[in-house]
Formats: sequence, C-alpha cells, structure tokens
Amino acid sequence: MSKVCKLTGKKPISGNHVSHSNRKTKRRFVPNIQKKRFFVPELDKFVTLRVSTSAMRTINKLGVYAFVKKLESKGIETGVKL
Repeated sequence: MSKVCKLTGKKPISGNHVSHSNRKTKRRFVPNIQKKRFFVPELDKFVTLRVSTSAMRTINKLGVYAFVKKLESKGIETGVKL
C-alpha cells in the first residue's frame, strides 16, 4: 500500500541523512498515515479513510463533510465519495 493521504495528498519526499562529519546519504521522509473510520452525520454513515495525522486534526476541528467540501471548493480532487 502506498503512503499517500486520501484527503491532503501528502506523500513521501526525499532528503538527506546528515552525519556529524556532514556526510550526506539519501533518505525518505514518510508521512504518518493511519487508517481511520469517521462518522459523517450529514450522510448518517461511517467512512473509512487512510489519512495523515495532520488531516485527522483538521477533521476533528471542522468535521469530515466540511473538510472534503472545503478541499473540493479549492479544486483539489480528493477521490472520496461522500
């Protein structure tokens, strides 16, 4: 399974390990993706999503339905059917 957030689109990026002697080797920065079940009261059903923890914090603040509608109004394709 890929490490991509369904809502925000966060995915792994590359960078460098930098040692004490300043040698650089490649590494990956992977987002913290969790599988989470959310209840959508507007639709009266549960939705299971693979989202980043930062997206979970925003969902706790706004709600799933409002967050998805906000992303769609900005023109960001979420791929989530609500």
